[in-house]
Amino acid sequence: MKKIITYNVNGIRAAMNKGWLEWLRTVNPDIVLLQEIKAEPGQLNTSLFENDGYKHYWHPAEKKGYSGVALFSKQEPNDVVIGSGDAAIDREGRIIRADYGDTSVMSVYIPSGSSGDERQAYKMEWLEWFDDYIKQLKKKRKKLIIGGDVNICHKAIDIHNPISNAKSSGFLPQEREWVEQFLKSGFIDSFRHFNSEPHNYTWWTYRQNARERNLGWRIDYIFASNNLESQLKRSVILPDVKHSDHCPMMMEIDF
Repeated sequence: MKKIITYNVNGIRAAMNKGWLEWLRTVNPDIVLLQEIKAEPGQLNTSLFENDGYKHYWHPAEKKGYSGVALFSKQEPNDVVIGSGDAAIDREGRIIRADYGDTSVMSVYIPSGSSGDERQAYKMEWLEWFDDYIKQLKKKRKKLIIGGDVNICHKAIDIHNPISNAKSSGFLPQEREWVEQFLKSGFIDSFRHFNSEPHNYTWWTYRQNARERNLGWRIDYIFASNNLESQLKRSVILPDVKHSDHCPMMMEIDF
């Protein structure tokens, strides 16, 4: 059984200052997928992770203090692929993958479009690119787990106010349709596989006491390719864990 955590930490140094590492020790996951690390490994005391038994792999953005993904693993992977191989995409540090036998685990940080039309257009281009990238990857890595911040709520149940947010980036019809088609291409939304209840969110704005009032968005996911369905054991959101404006989610799987 493997315990996989995905977590947009909104700055790993800030999260560590809020007790993130102590929390990680209590949960003791096998694989940790991080997004928005906003740091390079040289800016951290990485021996802290090693002392807890983790191999650690990093893909920071070129721009300092921005974006970036990382992957921690108790078991040494057979292979680690940092980035996508597309230089333009990889400047922002959004993809890292580890292979374990015939199963691959990826941390992904999909761009936000909330800062304006230009970034929204880039987000839509990125999603189209990602579709092709995963399609090609699945030809050689058929068992695929993708965890990360997708920056999209799939359905009305995934956002606290679907009516007022109908024209908000992250809940636009074309973004929601992308999630729909991505799942139809051969993936399971692991949380919804086990839980059909409303009011389950992974991100809250810092404004208006949104988290205390649970006015959130479910934009973080762990997707598993359909051929892993029988191995899925559990998938949960952990809203009480507070080191970021996101909360972590965890999936348990036999592989």
